[in-house]
Formats: sequence, structure tokens, C-alpha cells
Amino acid sequence: MADHKEIINNRQAFHEFIINDKFEAGAVLQGTEVKSIMAGRIQLKDSYVSVRDGEVWLLNAHISPYSHGNKQNHDPLRTRKLLLHKREIAKLEKETTQKGMTLVVTSLYWKNGRIKFEIGVARGKKLYDKRETEMKKTVDKETRQQLKQNLR
Repeated sequence: MADHKEIINNRQAFHEFIINDKFEAGAVLQGTEVKSIMAGRIQLKDSYVSVRDGEVWLLNAHISPYSHGNKQNHDPLRTRKLLLHKREIAKLEKETTQKGMTLVVTSLYWKNGRIKFEIGVARGKKLYDKRETEMKKTVDKETRQQLKQNLR
């Protein structure tokens, strides 16, 4: 992943969902949006991805207005089109309609001078799944601490 430079990672998506599959998508962005994203001024907390009429859309992603933008500055919460191949769109549509999966943006990164969105096909975690994940993290942490103590 040397040619990727991560801009932002949606950690809440990994907490709220079990990610099964990932897709890479480009996006139709305005110039001021790109500059704001370069400055790291994007929030994916409540954002999600939707497939409508054979096109993929990013909804509720908040990209702050560019500080040096003029009257052509973008709307922070506008709906943005994501760019994928037709077969990928068909697969995403099938996952959401037949299997009841959710589409979320898991991360944003630079690749070959372009901003890419990583879309995760996800299933919502139940409360007990979240507790199980927390328990695993705690056990792993304690195990690492014990190993560190034993090496001293």
C-alpha cells in the first residue's frame, strides 16, 4: 500500500458494522471539495452509500466549505456521485436489495493523484457482537502485557 496515502479512516463504521467486502470508488467532486479533503476537513460519521437508478451516491458526508473559497464554494452536505464499474454497481445493488446489507465508506485515500473512497458492504452489529469485540480487544491487550512482562 505504498502508493496509497490515507486521508481519513471511518473507525465508527468498524465499530457499528461487520465489513464483509470492500470496493474502491472514485467520486465526482468540485474543486473546493478536493481542497477541503486535502486539508482533512471531511466527516464520514453519519454518511452512507445508496444505489439508485444504476448509480452509486454518497449521502450525508460533511465536507467543510473551503476557507479560501469564494461564492462558488460547495454545499457541505450535498449528495455526491461515486464512480464504479457497471458489474460492481450490479453486485452492490444485489447485496443491498436481496441480502439486506448496508453500504458505508470505510476510508478515504489518495491513489495516483486521485481521491478514492473505500466502500464496505456491511452488516450491522448487534449489542452482543460489540461486547464480544471489546472483550477480544481486552484479552489481546492483557496477553500482550503479560508477554511483555515475561520478557523482562
